Amino acid sequence: MALKLTEAEFGIERDAEKCISCQVCVRQCSNDVHDFDSDDDTVISDSQNCVGCHRCESMCPTGALKVKEREAQFKTNANWSPEHLKNLYKQADSGGVMLTAMGSDKPYPIYWDHILFNASQVTNPSIDPLREPMEIKTFIGKKSNKLEFEEVDGEVNKSEANNISGGTGKRSKIRLKSKVSPQLELSTPIIFSAMSYGSISFNACRSLAAASSEFGTYYNTGEGGLHQDLYKYAKNTIVQVASGRFGVDIDYLNKGAAIEIKIGQGAKPGIGGHLPGEKVTKDISNTRMIPEGTDAISPAPHHDIYSIEDLSQLIHALKEATEWTKPVGVKVSAVHNIAPIASGIVRAGADFISIDGLRGGTGATPQVIRDNVGIPIELAAASVDERLREEGIRHQASLLVAGSIRSSSDVIKAIALGADAVYIGTAALVAMGCHLCQKCYTGKCNWGIATQDPYLTKRLNPEIGTRRLLNLLRAWSLEVKEMLGGARDQCH
Repeated sequence: MALKLTEAEFGIERDAEKCISCQVCVRQCSNDVHDFDSDDDTVISDSQNCVGCHRCESMCPTGALKVKEREAQFKTNANWSPEHLKNLYKQADSGGVMLTAMGSDKPYPIYWDHILFNASQVTNPSIDPLREPMEIKTFIGKKSNKLEFEEVDGEVNKSEANNISGGTGKRSKIRLKSKVSPQLELSTPIIFSAMSYGSISFNACRSLAAASSEFGTYYNTGEGGLHQDLYKYAKNTIVQVASGRFGVDIDYLNKGAAIEIKIGQGAKPGIGGHLPGEKVTKDISNTRMIPEGTDAISPAPHHDIYSIEDLSQLIHALKEATEWTKPVGVKVSAVHNIAPIASGIVRAGADFISIDGLRGGTGATPQVIRDNVGIPIELAAASVDERLREEGIRHQASLLVAGSIRSSSDVIKAIALGADAVYIGTAALVAMGCHLCQKCYTGKCNWGIATQDPYLTKRLNPEIGTRRLLNLLRAWSLEVKEMLGGARDQCH
């Protein structure tokens, strides 16, 4: 028998006096941690399989379970951390790439937490959003260099009665003469990030779509196509065109309110994606337009984009295909030369740029990539905004940022650094019940989110998921207004 060198990451503590052997934990755990011993009429637990999702602890009717993270028992060594040792043991056992999920959990500086706002006081009094009108409506898309207006004569209706001049019954109306590029209108500067049907369950996708539609914002399909049952939310859908072109056809493009070309994402800059065949169910097969049960592999590069000129061709091709009726943007990872990259994207004709930072989440990625490639979004946002302003092209594209937006204060700080709006992904999943166990790639999500197992997916009620997302958007929007009213001067 081979010696086992890895230890369990979590310990299961069961209070024998409280446990009634109801087997709820056995039924709730998809990782085979708990098992019922019929001979002794007791439930036993194997901590080795525990991923720390806390589902069993949450569902235990008597509170008999506690899931606690265990400290690895290794001799202290400043250079060889327990994480390094555990990974070495695992790779010596498997010979494979270390996979992980969600954003990087390395203790890198979190710059959001070091940014403070100045407060309005006497000479610049604050605004009370509860009693004074405050609008956080946001428009995403290319803005004109200048706006031209013209005067036209028109009959005055009842609603315009207070504008009557001279009692003639007519007035001069001011009408916008300039042609305005297509815009996305957001009731709040928050959009749900790209998460594909396949990486997350249909119930999770539906929750995001329904909440976007009801609140007046948008969600992003990711690179997994658009399920037909979500067509009714098309007006609040951003469709993505990625390297694998999964689910992309003219109907898909026209269903979206906007199109986003995905070049990269924060959790895995420079590499492609992989949805294992066991996750490609019949529904996902139809949506992605690939055979059922086959791996969905997204190449690292788009094989028709090898220059800014190639990118420009694709942007204009998508605009032509949709008759220039919707914004087309480009999503890239935050890397050290992000500012000139963003400049090139704007000059290629993009209406918005989405930048995903180092801590951006994902369903699956090599751990070595997630933790060692890219830069924090705080640095990227400020750098890009400054570069585009210096070049006089900032108005030609909106800037969306993503990569661990954890709270409303992160939202307002991102906007202060130059963003027009933010994408949230992990925060939305947490609102629906995710416990960040970082095992999305296994497809065994006990909360019904990052899984395609029918037994598990039904654990996420889409009506409840929608309500929780709406509550999150409402709470953050109220807090953003509070921050805007009380801290209008500047940040430090």
